[in-house]
Amino acid sequence: MVRHITRNETFARVEQSVIKRVALIIGLLIGIAALGVASGVGLKDLPKSAKERDTVSGREIYVNTCIRCHGIDGKGAMGIQLAPPPADLTSDSVQNRLDASLFKRIHNGKSNTAMGAWKYSVSDDEIWDVLAYIRTMKQQ
Repeated sequence: MVRHITRNETFARVEQSVIKRVALIIGLLIGIAALGVASGVGLKDLPKSAKERDTVSGREIYVNTCIRCHGIDGKGAMGIQLAPPPADLTSDSVQNRLDASLFKRIHNGKSNTAMGAWKYSVSDDEIWDVLAYIRTMKQQ
């Protein structure tokens, strides 16, 4: 025997489907917001774009602090054997990261690597200037 679905049953199924989708979207939005809070970088923390930063100052700071490990071209210093090796600053894996993510890496360092936290040695503005200079290293 074939059972026919009534109009009310159809609306109830559609309504349940919509409720599930809305709940999923709300859950995703809450998750994304929580991830943003957990990362410690909020929208108000983001500075001017890298284009408005001082790449000349950034280059000076890079030459005095970063060049020892990352090399003059950002691909790693010759003769230094670090494990793991320093990041290739010209690579897509670095250049495609968000500014806030790179800022945080420079600011706080990276555990279990030679990349120390520079927040004790340079100001936030200087880190943003270095980041602007690093952006000029993008592979062509």
